[in-house]
Amino acid sequence: MLPGRFGGAVGRTRVCPHCKATILESAPICPQCRHHLRFVGAAAPPKPEGFSALRVEGTVQHPERGGDWEYSVVLAIRNERGEEVSRQVVGVGALRGAESRTFTLSVEVMTPGAKSK
Repeated sequence: MLPGRFGGAVGRTRVCPHCKATILESAPICPQCRHHLRFVGAAAPPKPEGFSALRVEGTVQHPERGGDWEYSVVLAIRNERGEEVSRQVVGVGALRGAESRTFTLSVEVMTPGAKSK
């Protein structure tokens, strides 16, 4: 969260009690481990509306010949001025002949102040 940038609870974070990932305070389900964090029943407030702002998927295929490959999955987030605000290695691994890996990046945007239709 960027202090002073947003009013109220929008953008506040907390730690998932299951996997210790930093997540949005408003999340009823952890996006990393997918554990339920709070009961969402009839008496609970409505789930914040949202949409998928970005989804990219790609596959890396190692040819049958040649030496082993190693890879690092790096995620970088930049602000409107192009300044890097976060950079993380989110996974590493290796590929041997004829192996492949599929990588998916998605950005889910929630609008906690929006009213349900």
